[in-house]
Formats: sequence, C-alpha cells, structure tokens
Amino acid sequence: MMGLFTPGKRARHRKFSYEPRYYNPEKEERLKRRMRIQSKVRRRSPAGLIYFLLLLGLAVWMYLTL
Repeated sequence: MMGLFTPGKRARHRKFSYEPRYYNPEKEERLKRRMRIQSKVRRRSPAGLIYFLLLLGLAVWMYLTL
C-alpha cells in the first residue's frame, strides 16, 4: 500500500568497498607510537617559554637602563 504513494524508485546508497593495497600493522603501530611520544615531548618541553621570558626580561632591562 505504501508503495503506491512514493513516486519513482527509492534511492539507495552506494556501497564502497576499499581494499588497501598494502597494510603493515607493525609499521602503523610504530608510527602511532612515535607521534604519541613526540606530542608528549612537545607538551613537556618549556624551552620556548624560557627563551621568550629571557628575551622579554632582556628587553625590559634594556628599556629601563636607557
């Protein structure tokens, strides 16, 4: 009965079947581990902040001494 009220055929989604040509789970895990370690190192390293504070202190010192 419901088929009488729908105009035309009902649209269906297209299926997508993708097979990777080459997948190495060990290499993928190494890459994820390396990225995780690099992000931790970047977060922990306050070197950029220290350099910024040193330059700011130097600029303030030069401004006050002139």
